[in-house]
Amino acid sequence: MSAQSATMNATSIDLSVSVAGVRFANPVIAASGTFGYGSEYSRIIDVSRLGGICSKGLTLAPKPGNTGVRLVETPAGLINSIGLENPGIPHFIEHELNSMLSLGPVVLANLSGSTMETYVEGAALLDATDVPMIELNISCPNVKAGGMAWGLECDAAGAITAAVRKATKKPLVVKLSPNAPHLVDVAKSVVASGADALSLVNTFQSFAVDIERAKPVFDNVTAGLAGPAIRPIALRMLRDVVLGVSECRPDRAGTAGFVPVIGLGGIATWQDAVEFLMTGASAIQVGTATFANPGAMEDIISGLSAFMLRKGYPDLASMRGLAVR
Repeated sequence: MSAQSATMNATSIDLSVSVAGVRFANPVIAASGTFGYGSEYSRIIDVSRLGGICSKGLTLAPKPGNTGVRLVETPAGLINSIGLENPGIPHFIEHELNSMLSLGPVVLANLSGSTMETYVEGAALLDATDVPMIELNISCPNVKAGGMAWGLECDAAGAITAAVRKATKKPLVVKLSPNAPHLVDVAKSVVASGADALSLVNTFQSFAVDIERAKPVFDNVTAGLAGPAIRPIALRMLRDVVLGVSECRPDRAGTAGFVPVIGLGGIATWQDAVEFLMTGASAIQVGTATFANPGAMEDIISGLSAFMLRKGYPDLASMRGLAVR
């Protein structure tokens, strides 16, 4: 135990963090598509302890999602082919948003779409609400570009970010795809186009075979891999971005023009969370782990606080980015 930690106690640990001007009580956020609208878990865990909750991926019009098999377990993760099933942004605003806001954690509305027009109209609708923050999902297919995801190429990623930026004054987090051939360049493009923060990474494209039928398991053929299997790669990608994008460097935190990064990808324990924070993340998101352990995020918050007390870190800033400085 350090000399500093000997003079600290649990109540002196400050887990709060500001992301793009929005204050979170702690850095632990429920990832989009894994926590519903929050109320679904309120009978199982104390949802009010979380730092934030990302909504399901929301599109302008309702989406029924993909047909056929939607989830397949892997030895160290989960492949999903949900297909952005959601009731649409107008329904979310009318029936879900107020309930989410009443839970206490910061609400992030995850904005998805297929055309620039639907993204922009959806952003404008959300801008007129009390939602504190928008998370822009650019892993969705751009139907006017043959189905290639918006986030795979710099120009497309920058264009959709700039268009949504013009449609809303809300703090804008852009969620990056690990499938981009040049992730750091995509990150630079969206930062230059107005992103206030980044979140990374989304799921990895994967494939599964039904050996009895000798056919792909998923009707949509490929699907997204998440869970512990992707964590070391996600952590490496986080390092690439915080070192490769000058605005995201941890030593710039608190200065003008700093763009914080929210890290995600296979985080299941407080030790995982510390790795991401020490690699430069300002906050983290937890997704797949919640399916196996609904209390995973509460455990992470408690474990993180205990670790900081033991090591003598009074706040998140004191350990953020230590592994990349």
